[in-house]
Amino acid sequence: MQIGEVAAATELSLRTIRHYDETGLVAPSARSRGGFRLYTEADVARLMVIRRMKPLGFTLDEMRSLLEATDRLDADEEPRPEEREELLERVRGFEEAAQQRVLTLRTQLERAEDFAATLRGRLHDAGGRDATTAS
Repeated sequence: MQIGEVAAATELSLRTIRHYDETGLVAPSARSRGGFRLYTEADVARLMVIRRMKPLGFTLDEMRSLLEATDRLDADEEPRPEEREELLERVRGFEEAAQQRVLTLRTQLERAEDFAATLRGRLHDAGGRDATTAS
């Protein structure tokens, strides 16, 4: 796929995808004869991992660390048992951090919804008063 197709599939901007390429998070699997970036489904899956990590506040270095661990775990050559356990532990740490960040976001969302409801109520009350004072 060319970068425009990848942008549409991932809902990321071309600029963001290029930035992730420049920072080494996701490199296109190939280039066309004309020099256009070409991406595979695996590249798109990698971008989706990054896209899901971003709203949880993970840094580029954290993203890179998780991707390196999953790349190594998915590699054809099986890691040594002690390395495998270290990689799994790293992934577990990210899973725990993600769960904690999701809880924090849920709390923030509840507070934001309460605030919006309060404003809605005030507007409703103010609208009712305007209707009675206008009569």
